[in-house]
Amino acid sequence: MADQRLFFGLWPDRKVRDRLVRAGRQFGEAGGRQHHPDDLHMTLVFLGKVTEQQLPCVKSVADAVDVERFSLALNRVGYWSRPRILWCGPETIPDVLNDLVADLKQGLQACGFAAEQRTYKPHVTLLRKMRHGESGLLEPTIEWEAREFVLAASGNGPDTPSRYRVIGRWPMGAINSTSA
Repeated sequence: MADQRLFFGLWPDRKVRDRLVRAGRQFGEAGGRQHHPDDLHMTLVFLGKVTEQQLPCVKSVADAVDVERFSLALNRVGYWSRPRILWCGPETIPDVLNDLVADLKQGLQACGFAAEQRTYKPHVTLLRKMRHGESGLLEPTIEWEAREFVLAASGNGPDTPSRYRVIGRWPMGAINSTSA
């Protein structure tokens, strides 16, 4: 295995992906390049280049994470002008999502990865290379139950468009019905 560019993320099921594609079309009238529907995801932690020697440590970090399933209400659409992307995300971030990201970042430090210092902003990139975009509420809200997180690799080849490949999956536990 050669070195790979990896990230941990949430991968939506087919129903959520279809709704995200429709949202991109709805808000992307100004153009932009749409992701392949199977590549739509929410990045949790971007690792960058990972060597073959680091990969077992990265996977052991994921093995150690104990997190319950959670629901995301994707109800916001926004536009970031600097990277020129249209995105969709939750207005309210569930605590369990922030905990998942924090647990991964903390564990990855033992593998030699520096923790990202920027505030985590959960989002799904809908369109890239937009000339302009708008921000606002997404109606109806896209409900997404996160049941697993994944380790994914960028599948860039010299003659192929960027695609992602899931190389590991970790299921989340059942929601604790006794917690408030």
